[in-house]
Amino acid sequence: MEWEATARLSVFLGGFILLALAEAARPKRPRALSRTSRWWSNLALVVLDTALVRVLFPLAAVGAALDASIQGWGLFNWLCWPVWVTVILSFVILDFAIWLQHVIFHKVPLLWRFHMVHHADRDMDVTTGLRFHPVEIAASMLIKIALVYALGAPALGVILFEIILNGAAMWSHSNLRVPAAIERPIRWFIVTPDMHRSHHSIERHEHDTNFGFCLSIWDRLSGLYTHTPAKGHQGVEIGLPLWRDGRSARLLWSLALPFRRGS
Repeated sequence: MEWEATARLSVFLGGFILLALAEAARPKRPRALSRTSRWWSNLALVVLDTALVRVLFPLAAVGAALDASIQGWGLFNWLCWPVWVTVILSFVILDFAIWLQHVIFHKVPLLWRFHMVHHADRDMDVTTGLRFHPVEIAASMLIKIALVYALGAPALGVILFEIILNGAAMWSHSNLRVPAAIERPIRWFIVTPDMHRSHHSIERHEHDTNFGFCLSIWDRLSGLYTHTPAKGHQGVEIGLPLWRDGRSARLLWSLALPFRRGS
């Protein structure tokens, strides 16, 4: 599918620009660090992550879906259900898998060492949703590919999931002030910036809640849901307790963080 990469890049760039402009016009919170220092590091991580995935998994999850279809592998290829049903189910199951993976990356010490690069960011904005250590991105793609093969997920479902997940990650991490009249009802269905902000609190009991990226139902069903940070959205401190200075804005520091003693 030659159009897939173009579609994903177009949606990514469009979503990024719109959210960046929106949060600049209607910011929820003042910044702890300058946008320039943080964005260089966060966006450089995106480039490294993308390059690594292209090298390790040239066909990525969409390629796995196409191969599973050709080989007849996976649950949905055996059931022969209507495409629209398998597309919807694939999206829901993959979203749950990403939620569960997120929980596991918090609970397993070795995995947390890599995921804490994401949490070390001193601010939350559209780039935070893209800030992940390359090792975590590679592990996440491997898990996703395995699940796509097991499900026999249709390529269309995987493409839609990848596009929506990417956009949802930028949206849920954005520093956008969303009117309460809009935010309250939509968070019953999708993760909002106000909902996800608790997850980036330095308070452990708060950042071990609200794990969702897109659908908010998993946190509610599991009892891992926090409505509002204890100190409120203006008072909550973002990041990790050990690193309250500007080191997290440095690319090399972020890449080396999982390998530091005492991390």
